[in-house]
Amino acid sequence: MGVAGSTGPVMDRDEVDRALARLGAEHEAIETSLLALQDHAGRRLLEGAELTGLTRERWTAAEASITLLWAYFDSYTDALRSAREIRSRRRWSSREDLVELTELLRGQSVTVAGSATATANVPARVGGGRLSEQFTLAELVERMNELYATSLDMVVAADAVWSALPARIDLLAAELQRTRQLAHSVGVRPGEHPAGDDLERITRTLASLREQVVSDPLAYWVPAQGRSSAPGGGRPDTSTYDREARALEDVRREIDAVLTVRQDAEARLVKLRDVLSRADRTLAEARSARGEVLAKIAATEVPVVSGPPTVLQEQLATAAEYRRHAQWHRLSPLLESLEQKAEDELLRARESLTAVTAPLAVRAELRGRLDAYKAKVARHGLAEDPFLVERYDAARRMLWSAPCDLRVAEQAVLRYQRAVAELLGTVVPGQGGAGQGGAGRPQDRRGPGA
Repeated sequence: MGVAGSTGPVMDRDEVDRALARLGAEHEAIETSLLALQDHAGRRLLEGAELTGLTRERWTAAEASITLLWAYFDSYTDALRSAREIRSRRRWSSREDLVELTELLRGQSVTVAGSATATANVPARVGGGRLSEQFTLAELVERMNELYATSLDMVVAADAVWSALPARIDLLAAELQRTRQLAHSVGVRPGEHPAGDDLERITRTLASLREQVVSDPLAYWVPAQGRSSAPGGGRPDTSTYDREARALEDVRREIDAVLTVRQDAEARLVKLRDVLSRADRTLAEARSARGEVLAKIAATEVPVVSGPPTVLQEQLATAAEYRRHAQWHRLSPLLESLEQKAEDELLRARESLTAVTAPLAVRAELRGRLDAYKAKVARHGLAEDPFLVERYDAARRMLWSAPCDLRVAEQAVLRYQRAVAELLGTVVPGQGGAGQGGAGRPQDRRGPGA
């Protein structure tokens, strides 16, 4: 065959028929897609919405692209119709028909005439900013696919945000309203309780978020990373919504704590009074024990016992006042603080009693040790040994005298222990062995001055 201008070899009848079949299928697919885009719920919403920001900018471009798409499609339809008419003239197309069909099907035979309004907002890469353009049918299909993909991507993204966020914001706002009513009933109000201030802030944030989402949904769209194969690749940005939902959950927990306080406030106040009363009694016991220690024990340091802190009693009275006036939001944190302080006060009182009575405990331990060694001596038949009796009596007089010098008494007990150990051939606990130290040997029988 010859050459038809710049379009290459002239197509034969089979090639023409195959090309027309392919172009017809593409025409049907493009028409179906355009009609689906025209009926897309997101597109209808965009047409009727008062848009702002990024969404308004992109929708202006998308509208121009859609208008241009239909202009391209109409030109494509006209070219395809013309090619079909030429092919239908004869069953066996002539060479002239084939040359004409080759130019129409492969050459830049399609002229798209667009108005300035239709192309002004189309991206330069797509629309070119010209009032008319020349295309081959293949180029025109490619251009329509590109315009369709970008337009649908924008529509799907806006629709996805509108489908995801406003309804969720409305549900959260309803929950927020119920929480505010409950908070008000227990005295959690703005300016009086931090949770009340949080509720006001969440309310303002949700109202602003909903307004922004409705007018500028693309500001809350996160495109997919990389190159997405399908329009609308990405996800709605719910970070602001999620943050406020967590904040509302924190407020609900705070209100639950206040409600719990309202239910068991009296029991907690009774327990607090009991703990503070036990602390006071323990401190009183420690003060009494200190007087006894000072009278019975000499040459030792006895710590001073402080009185009960009046601030806890004042705070307890304040807590009772809050309960009487149903100020649960104030009572809740005060009770938590008081419970910890009361336990700390009881622990401090017990530690004071232990520290004050420590010398008496030491004396009791020395007495017990002395009697234990005496019983051991008796088991070995040495209860009448004069040297041991003398050592025992010296230690006993010191331990049962008042005031008792613990350091001197302890040395006396140790001398008795060493004497017993030497006599029995054992080792005194904590000593190096029999015969060490300042005690005289049993053989000396020289009395307490040895």
